[in-house]
Amino acid sequence: MFVKSIMIPNYSCVKVEYNETLQEALERLEAHQIDGMPVLKADQYAGVVTRNAIYEQFFKSGQNQEEFLKNTQAQDVAVYQEKYLQGNEIFESTLIELKDFPLLAVVDENRVFKGVVTRSDVLDQFQSAFGMNRKGVRIAFTSIELEGRIARLSEIAHHFHEHIISLVTFDETDKLVRRIVMKIEKKDNINKFVQKLEDSGFRILDIYED
Repeated sequence: MFVKSIMIPNYSCVKVEYNETLQEALERLEAHQIDGMPVLKADQYAGVVTRNAIYEQFFKSGQNQEEFLKNTQAQDVAVYQEKYLQGNEIFESTLIELKDFPLLAVVDENRVFKGVVTRSDVLDQFQSAFGMNRKGVRIAFTSIELEGRIARLSEIAHHFHEHIISLVTFDETDKLVRRIVMKIEKKDNINKFVQKLEDSGFRILDIYED
């Protein structure tokens, strides 16, 4: 999945103009209960203003709170001016950047603002990938890294008429074994299904029902 698929478009974004005061910016952040928003200069991306940036600059300013918020503009505390996306990145690549930052802007080749991807959006996609929003049975197991193993897994699931909610794989450190986490709908034949997996060379690590 690409960033543009989970992007909040410009018309739905909460944003602030570069010359608006921090008082206006903070009121907007509070009203929408968000930690940051893009700063624009007309349609051009000019950075991100965050609660943390506002608080940090206030403590450095030596001004009283009212004076600082009314006399300082959003552009004065904007960060991430040169950190942005262009929409064709895979969404997984944003996770590291968003670990400690609330959002990333998406712009075109001329820095025209197109939208944002938020930390919450990315986490929602990971939750979906793991099937966390649906009840079922999670089976964690390992498989020797051989061609056709995923196809064999699919054949077994098809034979037992299992509905796969999610399927995620991880590489083991020795590169010869792959960890797999499959979530399926709960059915009465789960024990037979698990036994067939083991008979086919998949080593069961954990079974968890939620």
